[in-house]
Amino acid sequence: METNLPNSDRDFVESLIPQRFPFVMVDEVSDYSENHVVSGFTIKEDNIFVSEGIFQASGLIEHQAQTVALHTGYKYFLLGKESPTGYIGAIKSVEVENLPKVGDQLISEATILNEMMGVTLVEIVTKINETVIAKSQMKTVVK
Repeated sequence: METNLPNSDRDFVESLIPQRFPFVMVDEVSDYSENHVVSGFTIKEDNIFVSEGIFQASGLIEHQAQTVALHTGYKYFLLGKESPTGYIGAIKSVEVENLPKVGDQLISEATILNEMMGVTLVEIVTKINETVIAKSQMKTVVK
């Protein structure tokens, strides 16, 4: 099943993930399929991961993990079920090329490599204006 659904309705996006303000690091879903999702996030000055106008690496990792949660949440939404709680089970690799600043819009593309019994292995690429700034591979676990 493939769904193109540009949606920047924050309430809808937040309903798909278990995190709540001030810990929400996704504000848009622009593409979804069974093995793929694209999220967006515009960095604001009051974000808890911003220090001196720079979004920290820990925030990038959390944004990427929430992109995976967005994929899971949207899948459950399509099934008419409530989004499950999940967490990062393991981070296999993280490469951060550049740290974004306040006002930048992150676009992250997550590709599901394997999913079995609530454990998802995923590869995530984060860009600003088509320039890759971070890549990771992680396992997430649904509670």
